[in-house]
Amino acid sequence: MHFILHKSEIAKQSSIQITGSKSESNRLLLLQALYPELNLENISNSDDSSLMTKALSSNSEVVDIHHAGTAMRFLTAYFSIQEGREVTLTGSHRMKERPIKILVDALKELGADISYVGNEGYPPIKIKGKKLPKNKVSLKANVSSQYISALLLIASKLENGLVLTLEGEITSVPYIKMTLSLLDEMGIESYFEGNTISVKPNTQNLTPKTLTVESDWSSASYYFSIVALSDIGVEITLSAYKENSLQGDSALIEIYKNFGVETFASNNKIVLKKVANNNTPKSFNLVNAPDIAQTIAVTCFALGISCDLTGLHTLKIKETDRLVALKTEIEKLGGKVDITNESLHLYASSSIKSGVSIATYHDHRMAMAFAPLALITNLVIEEAMVVSKSYPTYWEDLASLGFKITK
Repeated sequence: MHFILHKSEIAKQSSIQITGSKSESNRLLLLQALYPELNLENISNSDDSSLMTKALSSNSEVVDIHHAGTAMRFLTAYFSIQEGREVTLTGSHRMKERPIKILVDALKELGADISYVGNEGYPPIKIKGKKLPKNKVSLKANVSSQYISALLLIASKLENGLVLTLEGEITSVPYIKMTLSLLDEMGIESYFEGNTISVKPNTQNLTPKTLTVESDWSSASYYFSIVALSDIGVEITLSAYKENSLQGDSALIEIYKNFGVETFASNNKIVLKKVANNNTPKSFNLVNAPDIAQTIAVTCFALGISCDLTGLHTLKIKETDRLVALKTEIEKLGGKVDITNESLHLYASSSIKSGVSIATYHDHRMAMAFAPLALITNLVIEEAMVVSKSYPTYWEDLASLGFKITK
């Protein structure tokens, strides 16, 4: 379904409640499956987390996780230790093009029984759950943090725990630290020193406890963009957020200061306020927060300023090749973009075409990142409900701010 976004103006002050973080929810759902004494609140209402919940409670021999990349990685590890169970893990056409070999090789090194159903190195995979006796494995440090987190999440259930060595420069530290912090909150011991992460085995039941999932910072990024494109004095209050967040995308606070957006935190809420216009060229290394690259690129394009974004090597293997998609859609609107395998350069432009139809490539972040342009011009978002992957109420929330949207 295509949505037409008419040129809009938003209220001076507004509030939005954002669902729990998809990243935290998916980690905690897997940990809850391993430790049923864990109770969870504010779980994400995203498609990905719903698919994760369904897969973890499924008794089927075939588990289909559709487009949910995080679920594919985490469940590969989870099913590999479910003794006596055989599962074929599959997904969408795009999922079958997304590599899984690095994780499978690491699990096999620990003793897992995993084989490929189709193409070597890619889903679908057949997993025969068993006890994993070994506890030492190495991975290249610049791989997706989801491979690393998948291993850390099951580590305490391995009879000898896990010692994971990361070779080279580690690129996704915030997501690794998020996983370790959640283990710590549950009472599972871990150590992260230099390039070695170790997790102690846990044979006891844990003390029953309730954990509240922090709201999603990636979802907050679109409101940072909206405030950056608004008049001085406009403010949006978002909840529920922690001042010292585990999520790498909380880097938004510092990044958007460069666009004249200040963030004030109190009582598990943050207030975003436009305090100045700052239209100087921008340059950011997003190696620790690649999911906000689309938001930042569109903000800069809307403001008519150039930007250099680096550290984006993981965007090639997301729901779509996000660098190519960004270049294609921004250039439709009249911009000019150069990309490499890990960077994007946007040239300053003085005008934006009206009424352009933005393709979303089955990628929720393409739809959400381009929507703030409606503060500048009319546009169409194709397949707009792709947002349900991470933020099902996105369009209703934008409408509550004053965005004019017709279906």
